[in-house]
Amino acid sequence: MEKMSILIVDDSAPMRRMIRSFVKDLAAEIQECGDGAEVLPVYAAQRPDWVLMDITMKQTDGLTATRQLLAQWPLAHVVIVTNYDDDMLREQARQAGAQGYILKENLLEVRRFLASRAV
Repeated sequence: MEKMSILIVDDSAPMRRMIRSFVKDLAAEIQECGDGAEVLPVYAAQRPDWVLMDITMKQTDGLTATRQLLAQWPLAHVVIVTNYDDDMLREQARQAGAQGYILKENLLEVRRFLASRAV
């Protein structure tokens, strides 16, 4: 399996570290952003295979950042990784173009999701 590049977007540094620990062996490279507002320039520079996106962030929330990212790069792959087990948010994420919606309480699922979609 070829290793992928991943961008983790979450306003919590401890959560970014925890997500990184679950996916590090799948990735050749992992970048991090602390807010959705940082996603476009980092994505433009790095072009990661997958973006793991939180929903609630201070400047730009994850759903808005997902829409902005996919408007510029329609082939980008985004997975929402959130604390919110909410059907309305799941639907909003799908409409924004996210390819997955995974709860932070089950980070092992992030690993399974990415491993099943390795490039």
